[in-house]
Amino acid sequence: MRNVKNILLMCLTGVTFVGGYAFLRYSYHVADRFPFTQEIVLVVLGTVVTVLITALLLNKQTAVEVQKEQNIRFLELKRKNYEDLIDQIEDIVLSENITEEDIVRFQFITHRLAISSSPPVLEEYHNFLEALNAAAKDKSISGEDPRKLSESLANLTIKIRADLIGEADIAADYTQEQIKRLILRNSDESMELSESV
Repeated sequence: MRNVKNILLMCLTGVTFVGGYAFLRYSYHVADRFPFTQEIVLVVLGTVVTVLITALLLNKQTAVEVQKEQNIRFLELKRKNYEDLIDQIEDIVLSENITEEDIVRFQFITHRLAISSSPPVLEEYHNFLEALNAAAKDKSISGEDPRKLSESLANLTIKIRADLIGEADIAADYTQEQIKRLILRNSDESMELSESV
């Protein structure tokens, strides 16, 4: 719809220029006997062209602002979904038990992620669910399970970060591999801290 409006305004601007040029050529030959006629025609033509160009620019600016607002809302939806996911994982790992209610929550989180997440996040989320399923076979999280889940969560976090702020990392001259090493190092340190306590 906006493209049709833009095309229509561009066509009107083109018609105005061409028609104005033809009219000016005609009026210069016919109206040169009347004082100020050529100047009045130029003022009217300039006003019409200015109004059309301003309308075109305002229409484009409005479209850009609407797109920006949609992007902000979509990013906020992604962030909320990712926070819900991390909170749910935290609750399960801290409780060390996986209930039927937790499984249902993960099913809903899976559907929320499917709406807004990038394909790499969905793939890594699948890997995390496999690790969680392996850890939850006995309905509890114990032994090596927290370490494996932490590593899998670190990999998921890398993909989530790339999905949310990947462009900012690139602008700050951080590669995906550097960020991955930082996140995995921090994950390892926190696991070592929990084991030493």
